[in-house]
This record gives sequence, C-alpha cells and structure tokens, in this order.
Amino acid sequence: MDESERSAPGQVTIYSIQGCPHCVQAKATLRSLSVPLRVVNVDSQSELKMKLKELTGRSTVPQIFFNSVHVGGNDDLLKLSPEELQRLVTLVKEEPFSMDALPLPDKNPSVDTSRAIDRATEPSLLLREMILKLFSEHLSADGKSVDYTGMSVNPAFEHYCELAIQLQRVELLSLSREEKLAFFINIYNALVIHGYLRLGAPTNMWQRYRFFNYVSYFIGGEVFTLQDIENGVLRGNRKGVAQLRRPFSNTDPRLQVALPDAEPLVHFALNCGAKGCPPIKAYAPEDIDNQLRRAAEAFLEKDDGCVVDSGTGEVRLSQIFKWYKADFGGTDEKMLKWVLDHMEDSPKKSSLQGVLSAGKTKVSFLPYDWSSNSYHRA
Repeated sequence: MDESERSAPGQVTIYSIQGCPHCVQAKATLRSLSVPLRVVNVDSQSELKMKLKELTGRSTVPQIFFNSVHVGGNDDLLKLSPEELQRLVTLVKEEPFSMDALPLPDKNPSVDTSRAIDRATEPSLLLREMILKLFSEHLSADGKSVDYTGMSVNPAFEHYCELAIQLQRVELLSLSREEKLAFFINIYNALVIHGYLRLGAPTNMWQRYRFFNYVSYFIGGEVFTLQDIENGVLRGNRKGVAQLRRPFSNTDPRLQVALPDAEPLVHFALNCGAKGCPPIKAYAPEDIDNQLRRAAEAFLEKDDGCVVDSGTGEVRLSQIFKWYKADFGGTDEKMLKWVLDHMEDSPKKSSLQGVLSAGKTKVSFLPYDWSSNSYHRA
C-alpha cells in the first residue's frame, strides 16, 4: 500500500491490482489533483475484496473514494463534470477522513497456510503474480504498448522465464472454465511477449504464420503453441486464420483441455503484439466473464474497433470480426446484433441502433495496424 504525504485532512482512496491499465490511468489522474492519495492493492486479499463488493456492489477495480464518497471506476472518474470533480477535491481538502470509513487490509494478517501450500504447488498462481508485476512495470498506461527493451533487462523477466519452465506441472484437467480462461489468456499474452524478446517481432505474413505456429510452452505435459492456445483451447478447437485443419485431432490429448465452444470475448483480451490488437491486461478467474465483457465494450467504443456512419448506413468493424466471423454468429446480421449487445450505453450504440433499425446496413472492415506495439518508457 502506498500513501502520499498528507497535506489535507481528507484523502482519496483507490482500490487496485497490479497490471491493471485502468488502475494506472486512474492513479495518474488522481495524482494530478494534488490531493492525498492512498492506494490499496487488493491482490491476494479475498476478504478485503468481499468487503469492497458489499460496499460498492461491484467486483471490479479500480474503485475510487473521495473520503467516503464512492465515485466508481476509472470511466466514472473521467465522466465527472469539472464542477463535480472540484466539489469532491474541496471535500477532501476541507473535511477530515475517518480511518474506519473504508475497509483496509489487516496490518498483521494471519498466515493462510492452505494458500501457502497451494502457491508452492501451483505454478500458475506464481506465474500470474509475475505477469502482473511485469505488465505493471512495462506496459503503457493504456495497455496497448510494451517496453520490450526495459523488460528484457529486468531481473523479474529472467525469474518469469524460470517459472515458465514449471508450467509442465500445471494440472490442466483440474482447471474450471473460469480458471482455464484466465490462465490461457494470461499465458498467451505473456508468451507473445516472451517470443518477441527471444526471437524478435515478425515483420511479414509468413513470419507471423511461423511465429504463432512455432512459439510455444510445455504446459501440463503437452506442447501448446500460440495457435493451439487461441484456436485449440479458447475457441473450442476451431480452425484459425490460414489453418487448413483444426489444431487438435480427435485422438489428441490436448482436446480434453479445449473449451466446449468458442468464446468470442477472448478476441478482446488476446494481444498478438501488433498495434491493432486489444490492450493487454492480466485476468483473474473471479468474475472473468464480466472482465472480458468490459474489455469488449472498451474495444468497440474505440474507432479502431467500430465506426458507425449514420449518414451512409455503414458499419466499419475491426478485421477481428472478419477473421473470426463464425464466432460472432457467421452472418452480418448476427455479427451486428452481437456487436450491439456488447456495446456500452453510449452515443455510438444509439447510432448503431438507428442504423440497424433503418435496415440495409453495409458492413466493411477497418485497416489493421500490424506494426509492433513496442515503445520505450523514459
């Protein structure tokens, strides 16, 4: 937990986790307000998370309080009017904060021996914590870019590489659907970064094909390439782009690990190392479906995900919808309905509803930016 120097009787409290781009953005915004800021990390704090959910009705982070006034998440913070934000800042600067107003971690927590045993025997938990650390230190604030140079010289990356060897010990068949989703999404994104650091970024279509069919981890006694993870496990063993057959045959033991059906929402969580990909973040099994839905909403709200032209009745979508059209219903009509159902309430969603109501909607696809998502953190 971090706490700024106290210059006012009140404080802003933000509950967050490592590796969360929305948390990073919110903290940057709050620090610009020159108010005392208390950062409460809820990683591995199950009791604290439960209290926070009871208080706010939400299980997501960040959650932000000005004294004891609950604002919500990063999006809620950004939507505050200047007048409302100033009122909250004044509250913090003039009104004292009661230390028992909000749930905080136990200063002397008892040792959870059962969890300690799990952590010693379950490498996926340790890997997730290391991924969170690397992401928080080497991702841009929006989660779209990676400081590969900085990560390559970070001792934590070498530790991650050592831990990755232990993936062979993961008992994949014991994972629940939620655990499987979080585990394989996190591993996919980390493996892409690992591959970039060891082999360099692919620069053409042939190199990309080789990269995603070659770069792999040894997990639970089987080899899983990036293609195997995305198309075999997370898409329910469907053919991928430029693939002639399904990743797993009927006799392949990895087929037992595959989800029973394709999960379309994973397309907004997987990052292949290109600027056109969705942002990178680390996912937790708890509330994974809501995490993935929010990722889809955020992606569709951006103009590189979806553009609605009310004048011409045209909807332009990311190439992701073209490549994986089958996952979104297989037809333009079903795909557009899926998009509408997974957009947050916004002017763009209202525009799409209007275009669809008018009929004769034209669907086209936006250019995809394949350039590397590398950047150098100063």
